[in-house]
Amino acid sequence: MDRHVPMHALPEEIQKMSPEEKVCKYCGVSYLILHEFKAMEEKVKAMEKEMKFYQGSIEREKRLQEKLQSLSQDFEQCKIDNESKTERIQDASMKLKSYQDEFQRVQKELSQLQQELKIKQKQSQIFRNKDAK
Repeated sequence: MDRHVPMHALPEEIQKMSPEEKVCKYCGVSYLILHEFKAMEEKVKAMEKEMKFYQGSIEREKRLQEKLQSLSQDFEQCKIDNESKTERIQDASMKLKSYQDEFQRVQKELSQLQQELKIKQKQSQIFRNKDAK
């Protein structure tokens, strides 16, 4: 383990302090070191929290992957259903078009028959009028 050598000397005020002022009377630890220990303890607590978060994130990632897989399967099924329904709609549209064409043909035929009927009725009327005279 490398020994840490500070780059800057302690301020003169601290160097001139007596050892009783720099050391905790209860535990004997230098106040400067005690401050560093407290700071390190806070860092460790923060890192432990972060580790717990990341451990939970692995579980969350697995759940999200499973959900993504499920949604992908649902999407594929919806695409297949959509294609099937599109085909059915196209078939129904083609049938409707043929029924419309048939309807127009029958309507034309009906119109022609009605015209023929009018002509026949006029002819019949003319013949009746001739017979009545």
